[in-house]
This record gives sequence, structure tokens and C-alpha cells, in this order.
Amino acid sequence: VRTDDEAAALLDAGAGRVVVGSAAAERPEEVAAWLRRFGPDRVVLALDVAIGADSVPRLVTRGWTEQTAVLLWDALEFYHGADAVHVLCTDISRDGAMAGPNVALYAECAQRFPAMAFQASGGVRDASDLSALAATGVAGAVVGRALLDGRLRREELKPFLPAA
Repeated sequence: VRTDDEAAALLDAGAGRVVVGSAAAERPEEVAAWLRRFGPDRVVLALDVAIGADSVPRLVTRGWTEQTAVLLWDALEFYHGADAVHVLCTDISRDGAMAGPNVALYAECAQRFPAMAFQASGGVRDASDLSALAATGVAGAVVGRALLDGRLRREELKPFLPAA
């Protein structure tokens, strides 16, 4: 979602939450106003990061085509102050690579901002990766390619699905 009007239309149509990506990185004050208008439980911040040679996660935008100078920690601090709850964080170097998730990144996110519900994205290969992520304190994980490739069976997912 890129605009206030798009968010309002989707929420009015019955969506439980809207996901805000590049706008969250590029227009934080505006997105903070959306959090106030719609409520923090109805907005998910999708923060994509690239880990630099200095091991610092920085936000990337526009479908991962534009590197920003914004540190993930600074963005999270800002949105923590705006009462954000839901954060989908993708380590773009791991997405679709089947290399395992960046467990250290997500552990640090959960440790620094325990009031936020993080969804880890990128790299999940199997149930052991889901266990490792659960141990970090994240609220959830995106499992895409592992499901498509048949590397995760339905019964392996049950411990991680609250409604199963």
C-alpha cells in the first residue's frame, strides 16, 4: 500500500491489515499518521534490509532496487515511538536463497524492540529454521519457497500454527 486512500479503501473493504513497504522507509511521518488514523494493529510495516560490509542492516526500497542510508534500528526506533506493532522484516540476501534465515538479525530485532511483533522473512528451508526463529522471539515467519519446493510437510508446520 502506497497511499492513505489505498489503505483506507482496503480496510473499509474488510482487510484486517494493510502492508506498507517503500512508503514506510521513504515517508515515515506520513505512515506514522496512518498508524494513528487506522490503529497500530491494522498496519504492517514491511522493512526490507540489505546487510552491508559493515554488518549493519539498511533499508532498501522500490523492489530492492534502491539502497537507502536509513539504518533498520533507526527506522524501528522511530516507529516504536509511533506505536507500531507489526513489522515484516526481510533480509533480501536470504530471500528465496534457501540459505537459512538471518537468525541473529531477528533475535536482535526482538531483543531491541520486544513490544513489536516481528515476522521474519527470507531463507527458511525447513522446520529446524522455524524452531530457530521461534527461539528468537519473533511472532512469525514467512515460508515461501520451502513450501513450494516441498521441503516442509504439513505436519511439520503444526507446532508453529496457533490455529492448527
